Amino acid sequence: MREQRSMDLAGLLVFAGVYFLAVASPGPGIAAIVARSLSTGFRRAVPFVLGIASGDLVWLTFSALGLTMLMQNFHGLFLVIKYAGCAYLVYLAWKLWTAPVKSLGNQPAMRGEGVRLFVGGLALTLGNPKVMVFFVSILPLIVDLQALTPLAFAEVAVLTMLIINTTLLGYAYAADRARRLVASPRTMRRINRVTGGVMAGAAVAIAARG
Repeated sequence: MREQRSMDLAGLLVFAGVYFLAVASPGPGIAAIVARSLSTGFRRAVPFVLGIASGDLVWLTFSALGLTMLMQNFHGLFLVIKYAGCAYLVYLAWKLWTAPVKSLGNQPAMRGEGVRLFVGGLALTLGNPKVMVFFVSILPLIVDLQALTPLAFAEVAVLTMLIINTTLLGYAYAADRARRLVASPRTMRRINRVTGGVMAGAAVAIAARG
């Protein structure tokens, strides 16, 4: 039975620093989150963020369990997941482009919208090559996965969720604050269309990556 050892502080700090830079660096996922929050507000961007974070946790688990070969053998499945996530982003972009302008007050969410957004964020992350490269190629250079005990894995997983949720929710909150500076329906319509275009561009960028 493997000894329940935790990771040393230096190792955790190195992982936290590298992972934060990977998460915070601008990319299609952040563009989609900002676009969503700009158009519909912070609260309705939260399920999308949680889906993205959960996708990172799935990739971390795959890497820790040594399932790299499985991921490579089922590359076609992950391509399907990637394109499904991209298709959902395009759908959200179309909804933003055609949405009627509404007040900035609390807008009731559509039934099941939170679940759909969560699944969309999850699918997008599972098929995002940037995330794959980090957890399959870069993570093993930072963390000794062969010596990773269940306790150490739990520490890394908690740190992962803390970093990605805090960072992405920070982007969503900042976008929501910027949105509230705008009051005119004409400007909001422009924001909806610009953010819809950004979200569609994010989908194309992810789909085009190998």
